[in-house]
Amino acid sequence: MTLSAYLLFLPACFAINMAFGPNNLLSVTNGAKHGVSPAVIAASGRLVAFAVMIAIAGLGMGAVLVASELAFDVIKYIGAAYLVWIGVRLLRAPAPTAQVQAHEAAPPSMRALVRQEFTVAAGNPKAILVFTAFFPQFVVPGAYASSYVLLGVTFLVFELVAIALYALLGARMRRLADGSRAMRWFNRVSGSMMVGFGLILALTRRPAG
Repeated sequence: MTLSAYLLFLPACFAINMAFGPNNLLSVTNGAKHGVSPAVIAASGRLVAFAVMIAIAGLGMGAVLVASELAFDVIKYIGAAYLVWIGVRLLRAPAPTAQVQAHEAAPPSMRALVRQEFTVAAGNPKAILVFTAFFPQFVVPGAYASSYVLLGVTFLVFELVAIALYALLGARMRRLADGSRAMRWFNRVSGSMMVGFGLILALTRRPAG
């Protein structure tokens, strides 16, 4: 891969990483509720899901989602239902004050947070299609494997940067909106947005192939 092609890939890739979607909303929410470090660690589930998707797309299996309406719809509706479920839980969740959180004996289950990030990422078939449509524009045919791996690693590194930025945003919002009433509204906004993302995903049509 030429340096000029890679330099063209970098800003386009980072724009995709920073696009505000359900996973980045999770980073904001986890950053606000649990802090920056737990939010970043939890997002390792997303990175694993994206790494698997990148491998699937690299092997050409992403084309199956384009060709098969049933496969696309099954993943889409499961993912949409899960997003709505998370949104409803946020809408119904209590908003403890900082004083209450400071005296909590048990920290949040990191395994549950990691699993949540993984499931949200894996439940969106559009992610594989992004890798299937975006990466080939920069892959070098004569060095397919090495150039594809470079693109994939770059994407995951930028995704980690985006995760940290959104987690910091969430933590900052928590400090600015401390108090049970403010956090209750934060849960309502986050929950409503998550439900909205689920409905949008459910209405997404399979790209013509």
